[in-house]
Amino acid sequence: MKDRKNPLPTVDVIIELGTRGIVLVERKNPPYGWALPGGFVDEGESVEEAALREALEETGLEVTLLCQMHAYSDPKRDPRFHTITVVFAATAGGEPKAGDDAKGVGVFKETALPSPMAFDHARILRDYFKWKKEGFAVFRLNG
Repeated sequence: MKDRKNPLPTVDVIIELGTRGIVLVERKNPPYGWALPGGFVDEGESVEEAALREALEETGLEVTLLCQMHAYSDPKRDPRFHTITVVFAATAGGEPKAGDDAKGVGVFKETALPSPMAFDHARILRDYFKWKKEGFAVFRLNG
């Protein structure tokens, strides 16, 4: 077991600020680009706790988690190493502030997302907006 390499667990949070849009952070460290607030799950922490912590650290927002949307596990989703992320849908109020390892922060509508996006976050957001319109059927594995 000592030599075994496992994927690293992470979380990402899609934070909606009412009708204003989705909160994204501009990464200060590689890989650069815009990303959902998120990060690694610490030992002894649940994915829900990690999502709340990461959202607060990166945006200054105390979020309300609505649900788990989906998990993404493509070994190439993070160019640094294999990660598995659990994505949460959340809401918040207030004004986001860049914190932790964020270079900047912004609120964006579906039709005006920034570029480039880091990791697989463009795909996650496409799935999210489709999920909001069409429901859970978006994530059928064999359909």
